[in-house]
Amino acid sequence: MREIKSALIVGAGAIGAAVASRIYDVDPEAVTLWTAGERRERYLRDGLIINGKRYDFRMAETLRDGPSDLILIAVKSYDLAEAIEGIRPFVGPDTTILSLLNGIDSEEILRAEFGADRVPLAFMIGIDSIRIGNKTEFACAGEIRFGFERNDPAELNDRVAAVSRFFSSHNVDHSVPEDMVRALWFKFMLNVGLNQWSALLRGSYGLFQKSASAKRLLVETMKEVIALSDSCGKGLVLADIDTVLATLEKLEVGGRTSMLQDVDARRKTEVEIFSGVVIEKSRERGLSAPINELLFLAIKALEDSFRLGLTFP
Repeated sequence: MREIKSALIVGAGAIGAAVASRIYDVDPEAVTLWTAGERRERYLRDGLIINGKRYDFRMAETLRDGPSDLILIAVKSYDLAEAIEGIRPFVGPDTTILSLLNGIDSEEILRAEFGADRVPLAFMIGIDSIRIGNKTEFACAGEIRFGFERNDPAELNDRVAAVSRFFSSHNVDHSVPEDMVRALWFKFMLNVGLNQWSALLRGSYGLFQKSASAKRLLVETMKEVIALSDSCGKGLVLADIDTVLATLEKLEVGGRTSMLQDVDARRKTEVEIFSGVVIEKSRERGLSAPINELLFLAIKALEDSFRLGLTFP
């Protein structure tokens, strides 16, 4: 039986820090961090403050540490290439790699580098983590959903079962959907709508819970993802939009999406893996995605304002 004794967390942002702290609180020896450059020096100096508690996670060392049992990648999409090079020394024959990145393409990239058999699909949902500097706060740690494209609950793949046992014993909420592709596209649809409009409207979850106009923006944007899913055979249906809206009602009123946090901090966003992907894949299939085309231009204009040193309310 495959056994996972420890996890390497790549990236110490809102998601990476939250997951690392859950594992550490059960067994400090069961988690290490990897990050590079100035960020690494800053974490070594200042530690991470998570829900008011300082954590000094052990940092992975190339010359000391052998292959990792489990690698959880929790960086921004534009840092994936750096993360891939960073984890190479820690990938062995039995290593399982989960990508907690937003979007729908990171596993394809990782599988091309490390092999499809060791990279199940994965995503994080329901987390309300907020990061400012080296401080991360969360009330809900969310749930990691993972697995290969199709999963039989009665007979899980050996790698998937081992990860599930590790998560269960280290207080990490998780589930294994039977249709993981559809689940991944559901999260993608939610992000394409909620992340992008929250960034443009500077609105917390409460805006989209209470404003009929804000909800309408989400619905019309998500319809473009439904159309794309239908063309690609990914399984989304219009009723899934109602599920997104019901899920939204359960979130904290003052909670903020990751893209809104990026805009507030005047950081680069992940617009390319949201509306950028919808636009590209829609064009390939002869579909139009006018709302996402406008979202892409508007969010890139915001990024231009950061680069040019311009201010906005």
